[in-house]
Amino acid sequence: MPAFKDQAELRHYLGMLYDEAKCDARIAPKIRDAGMIVRFRYDAPQDVVTMNVTAPPTQPGAYFDVLWGEDTGLKPTIEMSMKADIAHAFWHGRVNLMQALTRRQIIAKGSIPKILRLLPAVEPMYEMYPRLLRAAGRDDLVLT
Repeated sequence: MPAFKDQAELRHYLGMLYDEAKCDARIAPKIRDAGMIVRFRYDAPQDVVTMNVTAPPTQPGAYFDVLWGEDTGLKPTIEMSMKADIAHAFWHGRVNLMQALTRRQIIAKGSIPKILRLLPAVEPMYEMYPRLLRAAGRDDLVLT
């Protein structure tokens, strides 16, 4: 059974993660300082999210903006495409990025070394994501 029943659910739960991460002083400055526009394309259900670190954020307290949808007008530095279930497992710390790239579970466009440099910045999100799911009453989505 897929983790997310539809696009609205994917956007809600991954959106909670991205919204907290973009304001977190342990995570967001490292992502911002990488100076890249990172786009994630999800399938089953489909959605697109872009982290824009090249412009000042529009939300107070945020280090960068997170934009949902295809029409952002931004050209990504890095684009990563995957099934939504792979993203769900990744944010639990259950997906080895290099293995997923090799197995083509994640398709990357852009510099792989730049992608790998972001990994230490996002590691705290592996703890953050299940915590947010539990706080939202979605223990059923937490991978154990």
